[in-house]
Amino acid sequence: MVKERHFDDEMRLLNEDLLKMAALVESAIYKSIEALKTRDKELAQLVINDDMTIDEIENRIEEQAVDLLALFQPMARDLRFVTTGMKINSELERIADLCVNICQRVIDISGQPLLKPLVDIPKLAENANGMVKGAIDAFVTKDEKLAKNVILSDKISNQYRDLITAELINDFIAKDGSTAPRAIPLLLITRDLERISDHATNIAEDVIYMVDAKVVKHHLKDLTEIIEE
Repeated sequence: MVKERHFDDEMRLLNEDLLKMAALVESAIYKSIEALKTRDKELAQLVINDDMTIDEIENRIEEQAVDLLALFQPMARDLRFVTTGMKINSELERIADLCVNICQRVIDISGQPLLKPLVDIPKLAENANGMVKGAIDAFVTKDEKLAKNVILSDKISNQYRDLITAELINDFIAKDGSTAPRAIPLLLITRDLERISDHATNIAEDVIYMVDAKVVKHHLKDLTEIIEE
């Protein structure tokens, strides 16, 4: 009985730390986009500095999960929760690193005029941030259908990426090579935002596996079954 209580406590702590990690990462996404829109070097630097805290929590979660697996050898749903938590932890840390990349680009262009008003990049950022939030909410509530909606939202991020990339290359770089130093950081930011969407998709796929032991990665038929249920 004591062992069971200890296991439950450790599982609760793992879940709490995952939620702390998720909250910090969501904040990093929001701040990095605000820094971009306002070209705020101080805010961008704050995101970069805060990444150390996220890295520390990532290491702690990894240790907690390994200890749970080694000491308690959980089975079935508990095992899926721990292994999914480890994967989500890794995905969140990668998202945080992408936010750092974005903020480094913001610092690079902070003293230069923008090529044009930012319209589509904030829309891409909003979709990416919504996907991350949705994926975490799906994890917390164990909601398969919410996870499915996150996966389906990835195509919107891809569309924005293609639109922004084509505009920056065709309307600016190809017509005037001197715009490249201002266009390339925006291309890199666009790529990073789309990759954030990809990591959110990975989290959502892991949630579906955790809840129902369904592997939907590369299996569209299984995803269709979830949609139709």
